[in-house]
Formats: sequence, C-alpha cells, structure tokens
Amino acid sequence: MKIILKIFALLLAASSLLLLGRDREYINSFSDVEKGAVERVSKDVLKSIPLYYGDNVIEINGGIPLFDVNDTEGKAFEFYQDTDGLGRAVMAFSCVGRETLPDSEREPISSIRPSGWDSASYDSVQGGSLYNRCHLIAFSLTGENLNPGNLMTGTRNMNNAMGSYERMILDHIRDTGGHVLYRATPYFKGRELLARGILLEGCSVEDGGESVCFAVFIYNVQPGISIDYKTGESYEIQ
Repeated sequence: MKIILKIFALLLAASSLLLLGRDREYINSFSDVEKGAVERVSKDVLKSIPLYYGDNVIEINGGIPLFDVNDTEGKAFEFYQDTDGLGRAVMAFSCVGRETLPDSEREPISSIRPSGWDSASYDSVQGGSLYNRCHLIAFSLTGENLNPGNLMTGTRNMNNAMGSYERMILDHIRDTGGHVLYRATPYFKGRELLARGILLEGCSVEDGGESVCFAVFIYNVQPGISIDYKTGESYEIQ
C-alpha cells in the first residue's frame, strides 16, 4: 500500500509541472535528472539561506549553478512550475537565446495578484510602490508574461537587483548569439505568502560558463521598510 501511495504521489507531483512553449518547436522537456535537481535546490539550498543582515545579494555555492549545463545541448526551452496550493510561484527554468526573445510589446499584468501582493506605497521607495509583479524569468528573455507561475511579489529593491542579472544574460545573447541556462527559484518560509527572496542561477551554454556564470540569492527586502512575510503587509521604520 505504501508503495502504491508513493507512486501516486510522484505522478501527482509530475502532473503539476507545466511546460509552456507557445507552440514553438524548440521547446523540449526535462529529464528525470533535471527534475531531481529542482527538488535538491528547494530542500538543501534554500532552507540553509542565512537571515538577512544587510547584504541584498549573497553568493550561493561559490557562484556555481547547481544544474548541469551539459544536459541542454544548447536547445532553447522554457519550463514553468504551477503555483502551489497557496498560489505561490515555485520555479521557472529555461535555456534562453535569440529564438526565445519576445517579438511583441509586453501587455499589462495588473490583472494578476501574486501571493503576498499589497498595494503599499512609500515616498522613500523609488517610484512609490513597495512591490512589483516580478517575473521569475524576465519578459525580455522569453516574452512570457501573463503566467501566474512566472510572477511573484517582490520589492522594488529586489526587482532592481534581479534586473542586473537579466541584462547580463540579454547582453550575452545579443552579443554572441549563444544561449544561457537560467533558473529562478523563490524561497517561501513555511506557509508565508511573501517570498523571503529568490535564488537565481545562470550559465552560458556554448562556452561552459566562461561568459556568464552565477548563483546568487537576492533578499526580498526594502531599506527603511519592515515587512510581514506572512501576509505582505508592511510599515515604514521610523
């Protein structure tokens, strides 16, 4: 009976993985090895992230991604995991290149309210709004937009930090025509609705990481603002 239940659980977990390719021929699926890598990241790495002590971005695993760049064979793909039972984004994984770049303007995404969303606004925050609807994998890299599995609530501070790595990837694609394997994994503590931060991993494929190679955790914080990660509510520190 236990074996049957275990098999059922594995099938249920597999069914929750959503491969979105917008009917492009270059989209391909993951091997069992890659699915195992996703499991390993969530259990062994994210739970060991230290508490925030002032550094907005910290290096993980010596800056080396935890996936195997050799598994992709330079084929572009996009993979977005379904939101969990609390409506939280789980993980997005892609191999991006010129063929995945958007060919149209981004549509508004205000209709989507990621978990932990709150419309708080402060004069001390650039642009006023504390939170952004952050794409796990940037629209500029794949054109993936109105997908709840690719959107999370992130502070302006976190979104800006993510942008520097997204631009690094985009510059590499435009300059070389090569591909970058890129994974984004939010970290939620327990049943909290707002992520504590996000793990970003990137590696240029054709040159084995010579041009692009990083593994960092970006904290979902905003200077001068205290945040309740259970709900997303906040207040300004006096």
